[in-house]
Amino acid sequence: MTRVHEILETGPLQVNCQILGDSVVGEAVVVDPGGDVRKIQARLQALRLKLTHIVCTHGHFDHIGGVAELKRLTGVPFWIHEADRFLVEGSARHAALWGLPFGPVPEIDRVLVDGETFQIAGLSFTVIHTPGHTPGGVCLLTGEDLLVGDTLFAGSIGRTDLPGGDADRLMASIHNRVLPLGDHIKCHPGHGPSTTVGRERRSNPFLTGGY
Repeated sequence: MTRVHEILETGPLQVNCQILGDSVVGEAVVVDPGGDVRKIQARLQALRLKLTHIVCTHGHFDHIGGVAELKRLTGVPFWIHEADRFLVEGSARHAALWGLPFGPVPEIDRVLVDGETFQIAGLSFTVIHTPGHTPGGVCLLTGEDLLVGDTLFAGSIGRTDLPGGDADRLMASIHNRVLPLGDHIKCHPGHGPSTTVGRERRSNPFLTGGY
């Protein structure tokens, strides 16, 4: 098995930074590096993987906290949806509202487009635009793994009371873009434990009407 998929808690808000790659190809992509860049780099080195891209599921400061430093150290490009550019550009101000510091604001090198499929680090990813938590929130489907960011959690859903949040759009995204993928799909959120589409369809109170 050459596929690599590891999850590290990073940054002050314990964001699930995901390392995905191929051990034969020797490359990796990092998704949502919330901080703790040395920790991320140490794990990449231990796995003998070269970082080629940084991709973020959305633009909240806690999910992009390590992007600028990783870019500075490695020179790799940063990809995110265009609709969250305003969140990236305002990340230092948003972090200050939480009483948290924020380093340099990272430059966006390429924007993600709904429905596109791209090949990086020996893997194939499909972009699924799931606005609601943020306007530019996306899920990334690779094989049977879905990186859901803060769209969906084990037993919960993303909050919508932050700038750009929209509860109706979030529920529409989950029902129209995530659930139809099938109960077998494994969901890896931006915080907390992984789950499956089937488990959330059956037991998530926000989806069953129990909330």
